[in-house]
Amino acid sequence: MIKSVHQRLLSFGRGATKSPGQFKTEQNYLADRNRKKILFVPVSPEKLQDGLDVLFEYIDNSGDPALIKAAMTHIEFEALHPFKDGNGRIGRMLITLMLWQSGTISAPHFYVSGYFEENKDEYIDTMRKVSETGCWNDWCAFFLEAIEQQAIRNLAIAENIRSLYEEMKQTFADLLSSKWSVTALDFVFTNPVFRNNRFTTNAGIPQATAARFTRAMLDAGILHTIEEASGRRPAMYSFEPLMDLVRV
Repeated sequence: MIKSVHQRLLSFGRGATKSPGQFKTEQNYLADRNRKKILFVPVSPEKLQDGLDVLFEYIDNSGDPALIKAAMTHIEFEALHPFKDGNGRIGRMLITLMLWQSGTISAPHFYVSGYFEENKDEYIDTMRKVSETGCWNDWCAFFLEAIEQQAIRNLAIAENIRSLYEEMKQTFADLLSSKWSVTALDFVFTNPVFRNNRFTTNAGIPQATAARFTRAMLDAGILHTIEEASGRRPAMYSFEPLMDLVRV
C-alpha cells in the first residue's frame, strides 16, 4: 500500500524523477541545505526491510492508544526514510490514515501538516533528539500538542466552510437566477478545483445552463481560472471563496 500511494503521489509534480513507488537503493540523508550540514542519516537500504517489518508489526499488534501509536509510527517511519523522496508527505499521510482506521476521526480528512510546517525547527529537532538522547516523552508531548492545535484550527475552518455555504446560497440564487443554483453550489463545494467539462457534463445541470453558470461565476470573481482551455483540453477553475478558507 505504501509503495502504491508513493507511486501515485510522486508520478505527478515534485519528485516524479525520484523512483516513484520504489524503496531506496542508495543511502539517503536529511540535510540543512542553507548551512550545508547533514542533520540525520536514516537506516541503510540493506536494513530497511527489517525496519519496516518491525514497524508494521507494531502498527498491527500494539495496544498503545491511537494517538501514541500514530506518534510512534510517524517518527519511526521518518527515521527509516524508505524512499528517495516524498517521505515527509507519506509519513504525514500515515498519521491521518491511522487515526481514521482507529476511529479517532470519522473520515480521512485530518490535516496536521500545517502545524508541523509552522513549527518546523522544533518538529525536526524533537525528532532528532529521540535518536540522540531517547527523548520519547518530549516527542510525544510535541505530537499531541500538534494534534490538539491542528484539531482546533480544523474545526474553525469547518465552521467557516459551513457558514460560507449558507451565505453562498443567496449569492448563487441572485447571480444565477435558476432552479439549478443550489445544484451548482453543491458541485463547487464538492469539487472546488475542476475542469469545465466535468461541470458541464457531471453536475446534473443542462449543459447550456452550466456553460452560462460558468461565465457568470467567472465574471463575478467566484471562479478563478487556473488553466485556460487549450485545444481539446478544457479550462480548469477553482472556487475561490472556499479555496481562500482552506489555504489559511
